[in-house]
Amino acid sequence: MVRKMEIVLEKRGVHCVAELLDERAPKTCEAMWRAMPVGGQAYHAKYASNEVYCLVPPFAELEPGRENSTIAPAAGDVVYFRFPPGHVKHPELAETADRIGMVDLALFYAANNLLLDPATGFVPGNVFARITENFEAMAAACDSIWREGFLDERLVYSRLE
Repeated sequence: MVRKMEIVLEKRGVHCVAELLDERAPKTCEAMWRAMPVGGQAYHAKYASNEVYCLVPPFAELEPGRENSTIAPAAGDVVYFRFPPGHVKHPELAETADRIGMVDLALFYAANNLLLDPATGFVPGNVFARITENFEAMAAACDSIWREGFLDERLVYSRLE
């Protein structure tokens, strides 16, 4: 049976459904499934182009490592990144980010993305889910974050059972 999750932009009242890619990223999917619901302040990417993400403290009992990784996510991909302590530079998250690192949970809403950080180079992430329902509405909401800003917007991932 395919496991699914709901992804919500709370302030905008928009949601989509994504199917977990258990066969391609089993460790990442299992860690995410156990952690849900999980979410936080939404941000729009600076360098990766069409990405909206949230940063959360690490939650995997055993870090999944790389599986089904990419540096060029497609529209509709949901991607997991694990950043070590000191890598994430968000002032409001500094204490946690500097002490234990952060997990970036991202959704990509259009084509032509490249995961390249000018300071560190390519940043591969694990594609662990694919948006299968209500993609167009979510893509429009993500684009509005780019144009209007992400202030007070939360991105939340929850199980659908």
